[in-house]
Amino acid sequence: MSIDLVNRDPNNINDHLKVTFEDVLAEPEGNHAMDCVWSNSYKCFNCCKKLCYTLMTLCCGICIAAGWGCEFAYIAFVHIWYVTPCFKCLELNCGCMQKLWGMIVHCYYDPIFEACGLCFSAFKKG
Repeated sequence: MSIDLVNRDPNNINDHLKVTFEDVLAEPEGNHAMDCVWSNSYKCFNCCKKLCYTLMTLCCGICIAAGWGCEFAYIAFVHIWYVTPCFKCLELNCGCMQKLWGMIVHCYYDPIFEACGLCFSAFKKG
């Protein structure tokens, strides 16, 4: 399996994190800093954002990825060895209970409702 080093969010799960300078800082008409301040602020924002992200991923990215890998391995383990067998057990037991309930209804309630139906069928709409 190869990894796509260009499109690293193919499912767009982190679209909400696309934050640009213009999303954070904006000067309304009448409140403008000097052009050199504004353009250098833009460069500084982008540089610091990239540098800090790079340093944090360098220091923590692999360990955090390993932790999440273990977490999802644990979830898979629990589902394979515990959750799915529990659901199968419930399915079998509920099937047995469903059969028992069906027998009770057919043995006790069917004759009662059949008799009531026969009684009421004697009344004709006139």
